[in-house]
Amino acid sequence: MPTREVLHGDGVAFLARRQLPASHALVTSMPDGSELPGLGFSGWRDWFVETAALVAGQTHDDSVAIFFQTDVKREGAWVDKGYLVARGAERAGAELLWHKVVCRAPAGTVTFGRPAYAHLQCFSRRLRLDPKDSSADVLPRLGDMPWPRAMGVEACAAVCNFLRTLPAITTVVDPFCGIGTMLAVANAHGFDAIGVERSAKRAKRASALTLDHAARRRGGSDG
Repeated sequence: MPTREVLHGDGVAFLARRQLPASHALVTSMPDGSELPGLGFSGWRDWFVETAALVAGQTHDDSVAIFFQTDVKREGAWVDKGYLVARGAERAGAELLWHKVVCRAPAGTVTFGRPAYAHLQCFSRRLRLDPKDSSADVLPRLGDMPWPRAMGVEACAAVCNFLRTLPAITTVVDPFCGIGTMLAVANAHGFDAIGVERSAKRAKRASALTLDHAARRRGGSDG
């Protein structure tokens, strides 16, 4: 059976201490500015880019780092997290393998504060994909969310379906795992999973979350 290990701690410190092996893919959604209010907006932007660089940099050259992020609106202007992630990945010497748009609401829906889509971006320093292995660039549904800042279950499943095309990958690592949606979906697809979460309460939930629980509950906007 696939294994799951959830550590209560700081995801940045976890990554800084180790270079992941080629068998480990890193899949995460990094914290929004509202989750790190002490940094201020400009401080959070710098932290976000630096952390994206760390995520991509600590991923093995022959593996992948995948980010799920939703833009936010601040003082009437959009903060493009896809762009910030790309800046960090470039700093680490990683190239973009694919960038998918995940629909958070049906096309034509007007939304406020958050867009009707999310970014799903995959980077690697050395791995390259054959064009014949391309997949859809637009995912029509996010899927159910077990908590307001979760990756949607269908988005997580799309990531796992992609990872199954990479024979070396056995383990999914999420250093900002929340209550463990990505970990639960990874286990359901046969991958071992390692998560890190700074909230003890969420880390405990992440240890026990199952795909059935994730699929039954719905949330609001993701982080």
